[in-house]
Amino acid sequence: MKKMLLIGIGPGHPDYLTIQAIEAMRRVDVFFFLEKAGDGKGELIRIRREILERYVPEGRYRTFTVKSPQRDGSGAYRDGVEAWYRAKADLFVGLIQDELADGECGALLLWGDPSLYDGTLSILKGLLDDGPVAFELDVIPGITSIQALTARHRIPLNRIGEGIQVTTARRLAASDPEDITNTVVMLDSNASFRELAETDLTIYWGAYLGTEDEMLVSGRLGDVAADLAERALRAKAEKGWLMDIYLLRKEDSGD
Repeated sequence: MKKMLLIGIGPGHPDYLTIQAIEAMRRVDVFFFLEKAGDGKGELIRIRREILERYVPEGRYRTFTVKSPQRDGSGAYRDGVEAWYRAKADLFVGLIQDELADGECGALLLWGDPSLYDGTLSILKGLLDDGPVAFELDVIPGITSIQALTARHRIPLNRIGEGIQVTTARRLAASDPEDITNTVVMLDSNASFRELAETDLTIYWGAYLGTEDEMLVSGRLGDVAADLAERALRAKAEKGWLMDIYLLRKEDSGD
């Protein structure tokens, strides 16, 4: 039986890998790299290759790089994502059928944790349910960008008696600021936090966590939003991509 592993590699630095992830990587015959379009995206594959060079003996594995399908953003958001997932599913079927021999193990190295803000697990679970190709699936958890963010800012994610919300920049735009107590926002490439600059929220922001280009900013949102947005959008333009995360927090909200 063929096998696929989804291995969480953390936010970017090789030191974020768990022992379980390293041991799993050493069982892999083929690592699949999905190459994204756009300036600077090759850096994401370079970091993966550096991780393999550090932890996996030479000659033990082979790599296969393929162009990743691109999401069509011209129509409704959900329709675009579903079409994008179908294209990726077709790609994975071909990779498993053509590039994995029976009894071999393939793997995808995924940023952070495979269960957080990544559709690959849902896509492969769908393939298992629909049955177009036979394989076993295992998931190796990784350190999330949420954990890295709070560690780098030296703050706890939870506070006594309060809830935690993890959301997207798209949904943040529709949120009532009064409902925000501890809200983590994933991958806000357009600096949507600017819309909340008139509130008394505090922001703990990070980008490229764990890499040599790591950026950290914290403070009252009204004081830092404008400069932070300029800095974030400039970094995105210079590198060709932005991988950021932040916590919006209402201070002194306890009873």
